[in-house]
Amino acid sequence: MSTPITLTPQPLSPEAFAPYGWMLGKGLATAPATAAFSNAATDFWHEHAFDTGPSGQTEVLWVNYRIQDPNITTLENHLLTQQALIPLTGEVVHIVAKSKAEGGPDLSTLKAFRIPQGQGVCMRPGCWHSSRVAGGEVACLMLTRISTTVDLVAHLNEGKPATESELRPLEQSVVVTL
Repeated sequence: MSTPITLTPQPLSPEAFAPYGWMLGKGLATAPATAAFSNAATDFWHEHAFDTGPSGQTEVLWVNYRIQDPNITTLENHLLTQQALIPLTGEVVHIVAKSKAEGGPDLSTLKAFRIPQGQGVCMRPGCWHSSRVAGGEVACLMLTRISTTVDLVAHLNEGKPATESELRPLEQSVVVTL
């Protein structure tokens, strides 16, 4: 039996998350001047142009995460679309890995990030992932593709083959420090 991989979550930063996608919630100072506005009443700025892939339609999902088990046994991957995750009511520990050339998760690239409430990430298609919370429940806003959600729900509820996503059990033990 191989030695378990232990992940200690690191703080979220644009540079650290770049191999997996984009950090969201970087702040007004990072925005291009042509896509930002600030006055005494409000601020808004461009963060990211979301891409659902070929002929996809963007969907906003509300997700409640309650998994507190530090053992990561399965990773999920969306093949066609980016996926954004923004915690609204607390912190999420988000585990990510790049894909190997043949498609499975590359465990040598496995990382865990603390995503604080009000910040977020947008993963590239092909980014393997899982999420955990330290306690209770955390509500999140998620951007994805409508057909990806429908496909995944049919797989999870009815056992139909998933075509836009993949869930893969890990062959090596992975534990994340919550």
